[in-house]
Amino acid sequence: MKIATYNVNGINGRLAVLLRWLKEAKPDVVCLQELKCPDQLFPEAALLKAGYHSIWHGQKSWNGVAVLSKEEIKETRRNLDGDPDDLHSRYIEGFVYGMVIGCLYLPNGNPAPGPKFDYKLSWFKRLHKHAKKLLSFDLPVLLIGDYNVIPTELDTYKSEKYITNALFFPESRLAYTKLLKLGWTDAIRYLHPNERIYTFYDYLRNAYGRDAGLRLDHFLLNDIVLPRLISAQVDKEVRGWEKSSDHCPVWIELKQ
Repeated sequence: MKIATYNVNGINGRLAVLLRWLKEAKPDVVCLQELKCPDQLFPEAALLKAGYHSIWHGQKSWNGVAVLSKEEIKETRRNLDGDPDDLHSRYIEGFVYGMVIGCLYLPNGNPAPGPKFDYKLSWFKRLHKHAKKLLSFDLPVLLIGDYNVIPTELDTYKSEKYITNALFFPESRLAYTKLLKLGWTDAIRYLHPNERIYTFYDYLRNAYGRDAGLRLDHFLLNDIVLPRLISAQVDKEVRGWEKSSDHCPVWIELKQ
């Protein structure tokens, strides 16, 4: 079974790229981030024609998350508890293939310090609380998506460049580490503990051509899923396609 994540950076503007990748990669489940479209403009029909059922949580111009699946998926949650005034579309959760899939788009936090960084840390705390609750389920659970965190120096081509960036702030990295310590495993690092693996390449300064990337897109697995983990890979070549997102599709493979 192949489970993927892909920050599409505007689903309607990059629908052709997404459909091409779906046809070539054939993932069973896909978590999408940065839909950048309201619910009524989500391309449900085009995705269904391509063989994928969808649940989604959109927002005009910004944010937005979705889960696609070859099998029908039941939505179990949208948004995180703890802040009724938070209207950002950053979390959706579903049940499919006997697993709970949480798809998330964590706040960027820049410019930092400031209100946006405070919001990032607050959102992280809400995620910690929900992630702890998910661990109490006697079910396979995966928390997947764009975490907007560079966990270690190994996850950036030039760590000194990101010292003043919220993605690499000590507080962001600590919040990610605390999440792991609750009982989650970073699938890519579990399989590739010492490799430089990037999932994001900025549009500026020929970052993709220079392989000057960051690892921002992560799969966190609970202990029930972990023994089924076989492989993990980044479809880096997709970043080089015309009109592609600045993120690459990333996927893991699980035993059935």
